[in-house]
Amino acid sequence: MSVPPRILSLALAGLLVTAAACGSDEPSGAPADGTERTVEVKMVDIAYEPTAVEVAAGETVRFVFTNDGAVAHDAFIGDEAAQADHESEMRSMDDMDSGEMDHSGEDDGITVQPGETGELTYTFAENGPLLIGCHEPDHYEAGMVIEVDVT
Repeated sequence: MSVPPRILSLALAGLLVTAAACGSDEPSGAPADGTERTVEVKMVDIAYEPTAVEVAAGETVRFVFTNDGAVAHDAFIGDEAAQADHESEMRSMDDMDSGEMDHSGEDDGITVQPGETGELTYTFAENGPLLIGCHEPDHYEAGMVIEVDVT
């Protein structure tokens, strides 16, 4: 006995609908780009929230920065020496609005305009302390820093 094609098509469609209904909008496993985790960071006035993050050596983290402040903020990842170099570089551009600095093409920094969101994905290769700092004028000195503990 053969099954009419129309009945077979309806049965298959019903099976597909049932399978889709059992799914979830939640992601399963790591994203295809290898990012293991996402950290949401709020940028406000002269502070980041959170102020500290723990990561494992070798871990790739996607930081999502939301600027809820009134001015542009940047986020630069590096050790204390790299932060000092970046601060010096930012100060040397005093004739340019630092909010206009384009970090595109850099793997360790991003600038986010007020009311906007930006992403920075970073792989923490080695153990040791790192910092994420904002180098808009006087922000780093005022404590706009995230301490990153890489273990």
